[in-house]
Amino acid sequence: MSSNSGIEWTEATWNPTTGCSKISLGCKNCYAERMTRRLQATGHPNYVKGFQLAVHESSLIIPFKWKSSRLIFVNSMSDLFHEDVPGEFVHKVFTAMNIANWHTYQILTKRSERLLAMDVDLSWNKHIWMGVSVENTNFIHRIDQLRQTGAELKFISIEPMLGPLKKIDLSGIDWVIVGGESGPGARPMKSVWVEDVRDQCLEAGVPFFFKQWGGVNKKSTGRVLEGRVWSQMPVSAIN
Repeated sequence: MSSNSGIEWTEATWNPTTGCSKISLGCKNCYAERMTRRLQATGHPNYVKGFQLAVHESSLIIPFKWKSSRLIFVNSMSDLFHEDVPGEFVHKVFTAMNIANWHTYQILTKRSERLLAMDVDLSWNKHIWMGVSVENTNFIHRIDQLRQTGAELKFISIEPMLGPLKKIDLSGIDWVIVGGESGPGARPMKSVWVEDVRDQCLEAGVPFFFKQWGGVNKKSTGRVLEGRVWSQMPVSAIN
């Protein structure tokens, strides 16, 4: 966990679970896996098993220690809806989020099937945002499954963007994030792909956030798109 995050679209991270496994193209150069190796080398107790999925009951108390409201990315180092996370623990995370409701929580998953299967038993409130990762058109079904959930705020993270996404159905979607892959072996992202998604968002009236161009050195490529920085947030984020 971190009380401050370098991720552009959030303020803090909270990892009640750590570790994951690869299920699609976007997982190839997973930044969380790289970060885990560094944390394991420092002897961090939550990463003694490396990138093997682990749940951390002791981490459930962390949001309660932060008294001022924060925008919190849940499981930046894992996937809450991973098949190896017990359903009971998922519910404990939701209970913690619903009690510590002075924060806003951002959950992101590639496992939209399990999200949808569990949805009927999850306690959604407006301060719990739910998103899915979509790398290219092969995974557009994740958006359709997200749309079927009871989450009050739904968002899409197109990162890493690995191909064009034409004519996205943005009905019921409240926010779109786009970003290129970064770090060793980063796969390229074409500007026309980004511009097309941005234009779709503008037409649909959906807030658009451009996170980064990526590349081996993401700081050098920045996040300016056609002369400006796009940092739009959902309306409910402006309290």
